[in-house]
Amino acid sequence: MITIISGTNRPGSNTRKVAELVHQMLIEHGVAVELLDLAELPAELFASTSYASKPDTFASFQDSVLTADGFLVVVPEYNGSFPGVLKYFIDMLQFPASLYEKPAGFIGISSGRWGGVRAVEQLEMIFQYRHAHLFGRRCFIPNIGQALGEDGTFDDQDLAARVRKTVTDFTAFCGNLNRRGG
Repeated sequence: MITIISGTNRPGSNTRKVAELVHQMLIEHGVAVELLDLAELPAELFASTSYASKPDTFASFQDSVLTADGFLVVVPEYNGSFPGVLKYFIDMLQFPASLYEKPAGFIGISSGRWGGVRAVEQLEMIFQYRHAHLFGRRCFIPNIGQALGEDGTFDDQDLAARVRKTVTDFTAFCGNLNRRGG
């Protein structure tokens, strides 16, 4: 099971649109997949008491992470980094079990020319700290406003092929690591 994390809680985000495209690519590739949308995090998770005791409504998110065989994170770049809600989500996950020795790949998006490289690099440090196995081929999607058509698909077929290759190769990476036992 590969879990896609849509790394923002912004309503109607391009991040969610790209996550849905990646979700469809994995299904077409015959992979069991789940999409976690941070826009669906329970409001009570944001209470200060959640640091000591997670609300019951967070259990399904935690369970999805614990049972995942790998993570593909679609992460936007906001103000030179990744969204705070994504860091908070990671902070709320059980340590160390949640990400420990699990494959993790990243697709960065931005409205600028670099495609979220800063966000991805910063996020990789956190996943590495949590002992995840980082997939070496990152995918960056610059100028996201122009990259997606009105129908929510990629206008540029070269870009679509690059994302598809990332998804396919990440699936193989997960399979190889999981066959070796992590």
